[in-house]
Amino acid sequence: MAAGPIAERNQDATIYVGGLDDKVSETLLWEMFVQAGPVVNVHMPKDRVTQMHQGYGFVEFLGEEDADYAIKIMNMIKLYGKPIRVNKASAHQKNLDVGANIFIGNLDPEVDEKLLYDTFSAFGVILQTPKIMRDPETGNSKGFAFINFASFEASDAAMDAMNGQYLCNRPISVSYAFKKDSKGERHGSAAERLLAAQNPLSHADRPHQLFADAPVPPPIMPMMPSHPMMPPPLMAPPPPPTPTAVPPPPQAPSAPSFAPGAIPPPPLPPPIGQPPLPPSAPMGIPAPPRMIPPPPWQQPAPPPPTPPTMPPAAAPRPPPPNWRPPQPPLPPQMPPAPFPGQPRLPPPPPVTNFSADTFNF
Repeated sequence: MAAGPIAERNQDATIYVGGLDDKVSETLLWEMFVQAGPVVNVHMPKDRVTQMHQGYGFVEFLGEEDADYAIKIMNMIKLYGKPIRVNKASAHQKNLDVGANIFIGNLDPEVDEKLLYDTFSAFGVILQTPKIMRDPETGNSKGFAFINFASFEASDAAMDAMNGQYLCNRPISVSYAFKKDSKGERHGSAAERLLAAQNPLSHADRPHQLFADAPVPPPIMPMMPSHPMMPPPLMAPPPPPTPTAVPPPPQAPSAPSFAPGAIPPPPLPPPIGQPPLPPSAPMGIPAPPRMIPPPPWQQPAPPPPTPPTMPPAAAPRPPPPNWRPPQPPLPPQMPPAPFPGQPRLPPPPPVTNFSADTFNF
């Protein structure tokens, strides 16, 4: 997996991977970055005495697009608990510290290095991984961090935009960090800004914008003509159109003249499918216009048939004055029930013959 000579290496397709843990090997780097694209080789410089790598390495891809994609998805990924730094190998050699170091305070414990990098890299190029001060025993954040920018323009923009802003529900404070050599003096002095302005490499870097989804459109160069263009020649206006002659309306055929006293010939029979012509009018009176019936589809629809009318119902006659409604029939009378314990007597026999002897008192 060792890389070949630097002259044979494709520098545009090679990325720099920094901040590696001692447990990371070339095999692990290969398996990790092959997910972003085809890897050509992996190289991790090692110490000649201890044979341990120095915390960084180089990964060469088959194409430049694969290297850009790996930087976009692998930067600030934690490997063995440490966030790794991934950028172009050619850009890593040009990074120079100009002193644009800022201090970020009142950080939430949930803020990590990747969140700080993604937040502050929009203002300019960050030279090193954001350093969050942590407890060496527990690894918890102490609530402040340091970020090193490549130019003072980026650090000034970050301070103006992020000071007092909320990050994970906490307002953070952003200011220039104190220098290590001198006591009480902060970075961003006039002397540092003058030295940074004289450094030609500090203006070559650009802000990190690989997290943006939309590609940056190429600049459109205006096309300058090689020779001055002449205006088009003036054209004479076209002549007005000549008015066309309108034909005269057709004249109606005149009736044939006959000598006085002559008998005119009989009229011609009408064509098949047309009604007969009306009788000719007397001489000197114009004939009425001939009416041609319209076709069936242009004739008006006949009116709907009128429904037959029903005669009005006769009014009921009033009842007579002595009229009474019929009474309902009376129910049949039943013989009275006998007293309890008394036997029922049979009915008397019917009398059929009546005589004077029958009723002898």
